[in-house]
Amino acid sequence: MSFANKVVLITGGSSGIGATTAVFFAKEGADVAIVGRNQTKLKKVAEECAKNGKTPLVITAELSSADDIKRIVEETVEKFKKIDVLVNNAGFAVAGCILDGKVLDAYDAMMSVNVRSVIQLTTLVAPHLVKTKGNIVNISSIAGKKVTGAAYMAYNVSKAALDHFTRGAALELSASGVRVNGISPGPVKTDFFDNCAIPVTADALSTITALKRVSDSEEIANLILYLASDKAKGITGSDFVCDNGGLLI
Repeated sequence: MSFANKVVLITGGSSGIGATTAVFFAKEGADVAIVGRNQTKLKKVAEECAKNGKTPLVITAELSSADDIKRIVEETVEKFKKIDVLVNNAGFAVAGCILDGKVLDAYDAMMSVNVRSVIQLTTLVAPHLVKTKGNIVNISSIAGKKVTGAAYMAYNVSKAALDHFTRGAALELSASGVRVNGISPGPVKTDFFDNCAIPVTADALSTITALKRVSDSEEIANLILYLASDKAKGITGSDFVCDNGGLLI
């Protein structure tokens, strides 16, 4: 599954699924641009990519900033002259309920990053993907398909919106030969919960999956690479659930 001479742009590339995906693409010969906020973590990922392939372009940016998103695309194209694959992986969760009065604040914060940044990046990157007949992989969550608790209702809403945007983008861009797909993981062993200050561990959530296990980031990264490759040339507008049977419980 070679990605030699391909340019891959990955958001949320400083840790977890994004970091593993960056290393996997580097191993397959891709030129990778990784985007994140934590410079220390980004440096470590860049070093790991360089050990396994080419040194990536590192972009420190805030996805809640429209100007930063423009800069991400500009720097990637300036460096590599094209984009073949966009992986919209960045996302976060924050608590907020109706009755505690915080649901709108949570909604506004998460829609900005989990949905709006994806739409803006897609809009800016699409013309480049049309030229390369490239594709997009959006990382969603099974939270977009089930209510996981009142505290994170706004997170559920953001992921449901992302799923529908994936389908809409796939329909529009199909006429230009650009594929768009989504992946909906269940719990994954990453630092997502620590980063979002959620008082739970991924391992503890194994009890809410049918297989009584949680995934590791490598499982999701492998699926991303498959969808981004020519092996999936007939797949677009699809959502791939990798949740150890979480939706069955």
